[in-house]
Amino acid sequence: MKNIRNFSIIAHIDHGKSTLADRMLEVTGTIEKRKMKDQVLDNMELERERGITIKMQPVRMEWRSGGQDYILNLIDTPGHIDFSYEVSRALHAVEGSILLVDATQGVQAQTLSVLAMAREYGLVIIPVISKIDSPLARVDEVKEEIAELLNINESEILAVSGRTGEGVPDLLNAVIARVPEPKSTYQAPNDFRALVFDFKYSDHKGVIVYVRVLDGEIARNIPLAFRVSGERFVPIEVGIFAPHEEARDKIKAGEIGYIVTGIKKPGVASVGDTIIRDKNLLPAFPGYSTPRPVVWASIYPESQDDFNDLRTALSRLRLSDSAFSYEEESSGALGRGFRSGFLGMLHLEIITERLRREFGLELVVTTPSITYNVVLKNGKKVIVYSPHLFPGDSEIAEVVEPWVDIVVITPNKYLGALMQLLFEHEAEIGETKNFGDARSEMMVKMPLREMMRNFFDDLKSVTSGYASISYEISDERKADVTRMDILVANEVVPAFTRVIARRRAEGEAEGAVEKLHEVMPRQQFETKIQAVALGRIMSSKTIKAFRKDVLMHGSKVVGGGDVSRKKKLLEKQKRGKEKMRETGKVNIPHEVFLKMMKSD
Repeated sequence: MKNIRNFSIIAHIDHGKSTLADRMLEVTGTIEKRKMKDQVLDNMELERERGITIKMQPVRMEWRSGGQDYILNLIDTPGHIDFSYEVSRALHAVEGSILLVDATQGVQAQTLSVLAMAREYGLVIIPVISKIDSPLARVDEVKEEIAELLNINESEILAVSGRTGEGVPDLLNAVIARVPEPKSTYQAPNDFRALVFDFKYSDHKGVIVYVRVLDGEIARNIPLAFRVSGERFVPIEVGIFAPHEEARDKIKAGEIGYIVTGIKKPGVASVGDTIIRDKNLLPAFPGYSTPRPVVWASIYPESQDDFNDLRTALSRLRLSDSAFSYEEESSGALGRGFRSGFLGMLHLEIITERLRREFGLELVVTTPSITYNVVLKNGKKVIVYSPHLFPGDSEIAEVVEPWVDIVVITPNKYLGALMQLLFEHEAEIGETKNFGDARSEMMVKMPLREMMRNFFDDLKSVTSGYASISYEISDERKADVTRMDILVANEVVPAFTRVIARRRAEGEAEGAVEKLHEVMPRQQFETKIQAVALGRIMSSKTIKAFRKDVLMHGSKVVGGGDVSRKKKLLEKQKRGKEKMRETGKVNIPHEVFLKMMKSD
């Protein structure tokens, strides 16, 4: 194991992780230059489309340094805060981490949070400045920031360009020199242990687990078992990532690879479980903490005939993203669906988009919400995940909601606009201190409900995109909120129901009605849209019906000049419209639900 190094790259979003990984693969010859493409480790269409990493991706590289050959196992990680659970799992499987900081932006809020995570796991940190070839690079100033942050000498900080490849060979040598070799606890021939840090599902091969081998070695056809779940299996194939799955005769201690289990039933494998030899009672390796959902939304198939397909899609999707959770629920208006928990709004958007693209499902997604603890007047306590299940004002004695601790780093010139934004989002401003280079670090407390109310986009807007943010769930406090229902043609649409602050009830009602009025297609009859909150109609708008000129037949006017004939036709049309308004059902396309879910 002395020639193996396992490491990851951590950074704030858009600081160049994927680009640096591309150059490493190119410099080490893992991928031929003619086959290189941008974001080579980002396999999903959504990742390449949006230019962000969503899934962690391991890859094995070979590099010669000091006359010796080394195996370098890299796990590329996402940068967006919504995918922090992916990062934590990757860090648990390695001994070192490259902390990447953009030379044009400096240390950001998410840099601090991922650094704290890496330190918690006891990883060796290699500080690196990226994008040094940019004309906007501030290499010396950013080096000072990093040196102060890590309490190290500036000479220990490496500088690279992911675009040109400058400094990448020196970085690979530094990984070998600074990151410790893997250690093994058990040495006996049958003492095999491997940590499951990720997995995926294949229709042909079943569950494929991504593992960090802790002890011993394993080959195909040797009986294995999951230590926690107890499920036994015989591996069909074992191998490494180079960067695609490449079968090998065996994988051994210190290596990162995959095992094809052949298991096709859901719920058997889980991240954090330990794989051992069958009938060997080695202890399980300390696994992962269960992620705590931040945002909840209910997902329903547009057609109830697709309910079982949606269940299957969610179970398979959870194999590749264990950070979201779901359980079955039913609604009188929407039928059977699933209440699902996510780590943030982007996480919700990515999961629903993957369900549509990868499984071809048409979905209805309710307005995202958070969890409320409600005490009813009869003394009963209930936990409310879905807005349409939130009790009426007359039933509630007290509502408690979660708050978050936020760290915001922003240029000083935007502090005034930021203060106003924080006031609008009911925030409590704590300590503010200088962060160097005319920037300030601000500690803020805010209701999670308010942070989900477009706060990220508003923050980027008022600071021209220069502010950065990280957050974590803190305590719970009383909330002054109420339920707002949206009625379409006098029927409540549960997917549009939301929980809002009482003080903003009128503005929220007007905004929701106006937005739905814009995106809702016209019907054959006049359709009224209403927002109801605090026991009354707060806002109302009407969508005009399609009009058909019943007096025209082809190019001729019906009845010529006969006025009574014309009146008879118009009266008949009027009665038909009224009947449709009373008995007709409004068709709401799934695009409308999606547009209502997204922020403006």
